[in-house]
Amino acid sequence: MRTLLGTKTNPKIGDRIIVRRLLPDTPGHLTDVIGHVLSLEPLTVRPQSVGGFVSDAAAVTIPAELIQAIKVLPPRRVRNSEIRAVEAATAKAFPGIEHVWENGWLLRAGDGITERSNSAAPLGSSAGLSPVPLEKIIAFYARHDLPARILVPDRIGESALRLARAEGWRFGPDIVIMTRTLSEPFELPDSLHMEITDQPDAEWLELYHFRGKPLPARALELLRTSIEGQMSFGRIFSPSGQTIAITRGTLTEAPDGRQFLGYSAVEVAPAFRRQGLGTALGKYMINWGISHGATDAYLQVLASNEAGIGLYEKLGFMEHHRHRYASQPS
Repeated sequence: MRTLLGTKTNPKIGDRIIVRRLLPDTPGHLTDVIGHVLSLEPLTVRPQSVGGFVSDAAAVTIPAELIQAIKVLPPRRVRNSEIRAVEAATAKAFPGIEHVWENGWLLRAGDGITERSNSAAPLGSSAGLSPVPLEKIIAFYARHDLPARILVPDRIGESALRLARAEGWRFGPDIVIMTRTLSEPFELPDSLHMEITDQPDAEWLELYHFRGKPLPARALELLRTSIEGQMSFGRIFSPSGQTIAITRGTLTEAPDGRQFLGYSAVEVAPAFRRQGLGTALGKYMINWGISHGATDAYLQVLASNEAGIGLYEKLGFMEHHRHRYASQPS
């Protein structure tokens, strides 16, 4: 099915979704149904209550030929200001080499590889109420010899979404932003040798890949450059002293004053996977964040990475919202 954002999705039973459908008795008229999936064939949705939870309203069965668009929603209701807070805290952790503000948009240019450091993001409160500064965005990235790319978060990126569609820009995959509040630290096993340092060494950098591929030296260097906050680099050692699992942590402040732990660059050496090291390292990094004053944590994972999402759910993370990147055709 085609989603409201122009990408494909595969809703599961229990998912909270929005469905745009044709009304069978009034040709040409559309209506939206928001609720939780009870079955898939045919699609049956239990409409949500005012509070966003499953209600006792009668289930709605929607024939496939009436469905115009469908989108999986976060399992909880999230305000636009909360989406902006998480995205702003993330942007501080990936500032790029140069970043400037244009009409509520933060334009970042970095290594040209990772989207988080090489995209324009609608983070200002006025970004959704005024025209997208498209010409300035294109000129900024042309000056850096990079393709123009914009970040399109759920809801706060609606104006950018419409413009990117109209201009025929290419959309990347859905990325799930997961969050959790932080309170009590985890108990950690004594059997693992873990450490957190301010900077990574060559062994840490050698283990890291971005979406399965090694990063160029310049991109690796930018991982450890200064940010508007604090960085840390966690790892687990094997009994022989080899680095076998890594992650990067950041502490940045959202516009509302909350301190966010950002949890990224998770990698486990192939020979040591499926031994719980990713979970242990996540707990270790969360404990580090709590000890340094973080009240909330976020991470990003591709929507197609079901194993990764399952791992992070075990650490207490829930889907907060989604975003994707749109790139100007070359």
